[in-house]
Amino acid sequence: MADVASTKYSMIVTIVSRGYADIVIGAAKDAGARGGTVFYARGSGIHDPAKFIGITIQPEKEVVMTLVKKEDVADIVSAITEKAGLTTDGRGISFVLPVTRTAGIVNKVPPKTQET
Repeated sequence: MADVASTKYSMIVTIVSRGYADIVIGAAKDAGARGGTVFYARGSGIHDPAKFIGITIQPEKEVVMTLVKKEDVADIVSAITEKAGLTTDGRGISFVLPVTRTAGIVNKVPPKTQET
């Protein structure tokens, strides 16, 4: 098993309300990330679900996972926090996990295509 201190990558996980994932990915890419993976989730927590005309409405969330080089984490999290407004109460949460093993990562930048 790899030592956490020797890892090259970190996973930034950002959970936001539905509709904010594009802002999170845009901020991450502007700060140096190459992209991210978005999936949908249903929130569950300290607040009771809202009701509308007697129908329970579950809070819909988007989860953005961004695999980045460890040295880029601080800049990318700062950009996500600022652009997605994570300092506002209830806007979302972002946290970082160490990645101890990876497969399938190509570190080369694809060559630019020539215009004809």
